[in-house]
Formats: sequence, C-alpha cells, structure tokens
Amino acid sequence: MQSLSLKDHYQNQKFNNLHEFFWGFGSAFHTVYAVVPLFLKELGSPEVIATSSAGLFSIIIAMPMLLIAALTRNITNMKKMVISVHCLILLVAFLMGYVFTFSKFGVNPNAWKIYFSLFIAYALSIGIIVPIWADFLEKTTKRSLRGKFFGVGFAFNSLGAFGGGIVLKYLLETEITFPRNFGFGFIILFISLSLGTVVFYFYKEKNYNRPAKSFKAFKKETKEIITNRPNFHRYLFSRVFYCATLPALGLYAIYCQNKFNFDISEVGSFTILNVISMGVSSYVSGYIGDKHGHKASMLLAYSFHLLAVILALFSKNMFWVYCIFISLGAGQGAFMPSAMNLIYDFANKEDKKTYMALIDSFLAPFAILFITGIGFLINDNKFVLSFYIIGFCLFISIIILHFFVKDPKPNKLSH
Repeated sequence: MQSLSLKDHYQNQKFNNLHEFFWGFGSAFHTVYAVVPLFLKELGSPEVIATSSAGLFSIIIAMPMLLIAALTRNITNMKKMVISVHCLILLVAFLMGYVFTFSKFGVNPNAWKIYFSLFIAYALSIGIIVPIWADFLEKTTKRSLRGKFFGVGFAFNSLGAFGGGIVLKYLLETEITFPRNFGFGFIILFISLSLGTVVFYFYKEKNYNRPAKSFKAFKKETKEIITNRPNFHRYLFSRVFYCATLPALGLYAIYCQNKFNFDISEVGSFTILNVISMGVSSYVSGYIGDKHGHKASMLLAYSFHLLAVILALFSKNMFWVYCIFISLGAGQGAFMPSAMNLIYDFANKEDKKTYMALIDSFLAPFAILFITGIGFLINDNKFVLSFYIIGFCLFISIIILHFFVKDPKPNKLSH
C-alpha cells in the first residue's frame, strides 16, 4: 500500500470540511434530539414513540452494519461505493420532502406512521453508509493527523448546522402551515446531502491492492476480535452504560416542553446552541485526542452528557433549557471524533468496518433495554426518575472508561 502524501491529506481535509458543512446544514432540519421527536409529537404519534425516536435511530443504524462489513470486505473502489450508498439516503430525504410538502398523505391521520416508516428507512440508510464511509476515510487520511481531521470536519458540520438552525427557526416562524413547514426543511435536507455526496468525487485515496478476504477469513477475524481483545471489551462495557444517553436524546425536548410549554419554533434556537457547542467541542476533542489519546476526549464526551442530565433535573426556566442543549452539543461534538478514532486505534491494521459493526451490533440489545425501560417510565410520567437512572449509568460509564480502559493509541499500547 502506498501511503497518502501530506498534500493529499490536507486536500482531503478541505473537501471533507465542505462535505461535513453540507451534511451539517441539511441535518439541522432533521435532528434526532429535537426536530424528530417534536415533529412526531405534532403529527399525533404516541409520546413513547416520540421520546424514544433518538434511541431507536441508533438501534436501527446498527442493524445492517455487520452484514455490510461482510459484504463489502473486498471492495477496492471505495470512492465509487461511498457515493453509491449515499444515494439511498438521498432517496429517503426526497420522499420525506415530497410527502410533507406536496402530498395529501402528509396531512391524514396516519401521517405520523408514514413519517415513522421513512424515519426507519433513513436510519437504515445511515447504517449501510457508516461502515463504508469509515473505511473510505481510513484510506483518505494520515493516521497521525486523524484526530484533527475529524475534529475540524465535525466542527464544519456544526458550522453548517448553525446556518441550518437559523434557517429552520425562520422557517418554523413563518406562516407556512404544519407539516409543510417541516416538509420544506426536508427538501433542504435532500439538496444539502446531495451536494455533500458530490464532494466525495474530489477526494484523493491511497493506492493499494488489498488481498481478497474469504468469508471464512472474515469469520475468523471477527471471532478473534470477540474472544481475544480484553481492552476493547472493557471499552465496550463502558459503552453499554453510555447507551443510557440514547433515550435521553429525545427526552430533553419533550420533557422541557411539557415543563415550560415553549413554542415549537424554539427548536431552531436549540439547534443553533447545540451545534455551536458541538463545533467547538469537536475541534477541541480532536486536538486533545491527537495530543493525549482519544480515551481522554471520550471521557469529555461522557462528562458533558452527564452534565446535561444534571441540568435537566434542576432546570428552573428556559435559560436552563438552553444550557441543556449546549451541554448536549458538547457531548455529541466530543463523542463523534473520539468514537471514530478509537475504532481506528483499537483496530490498528485489522478491518475497521468489522470493529464498527461489532460495536453497534453488540450495543443494540442494551440500547433496546434502555429505551424500553425508560419508555415504560415515561408512560407513567416518571421523567425525573428516568433522568436519575440515566445519570447514574453515565457516572458508571465514566468510572469504567477512566479506571479500566487503557488508551489504545499505537504509541501508548499495542493490542
């Protein structure tokens, strides 16, 4: 394999920043922590569906990952593949925009079921995309600079989302009736993701000839990871308790609206504050990861999520609500570059897609457990108890990661 030149890495950084900007701008109109749960609630879905949507999103993403890792193990033209699979999500985004802007199906009593079906398809599309996208980025970056690459990239994602949040707030404050106001947002989502997908064409890849891997070899490698990577297993154990954040993502908006009865247009303000915080946190965590290891930046992510729970429990007015979404954004911003780089560090020279798929597949049952358990509590209107449980689990995840997981960064630890 011919290594990527420094010039090509920085060129890819520029194009990745542009890609992430478009993705962030569009995704502001379909955030799982604010737009999705409030849209479902306004469409008339059961509250448990609305509050669980963010957690369900993560579970559905995990479903196709291991299969995709197996099926794409011998793909050599990763650029062509990453562009092709992005077309799946473009189709779903287009359908969401069409149905809720121009179609009568967007205003009938079953509209929430139609949207929820498209929401599931959207999540499945991401589950197909992510392992291929991760493998593609491994071939288009230099290892020593990946923390900065992802940190800066996700910061541009947040910058785009900031702009999208402003447009979203304006859109929801206009006289365009519901659900067409959200439908126009989904059209913007489709256009933005389309532009972001086109940018992949300009990336430079490493020249490599990867030997074909049989399915038997794939199974053997997978079994080895499952049975003989104790430090990776301890990291997974910390992520089990971190799964408690999944029902929380959709819980904050519903809980705070019930408590303070804010106008739905506030979702634009939440998005703006969230993405500003996310952008700063992404950049800082990427820098921390390159300098001190990505375990340190992941601890930052866990801690900000715990802070969001504490703020929700003791919230007194809308200022506290804004602080919740700032803290949530900081946690999300630190999590993404940390999680991606920890996968690369744990995998070392092994298949990154397999590690990513195993993480999400292993965590899916625990995510279901948390979502179901919290869902039952929400049905009984026990929001406060739910937040105490989520906070306790996050505290345990911090303890495990800090004291029992060794940083897998190659210059610190071998497998």
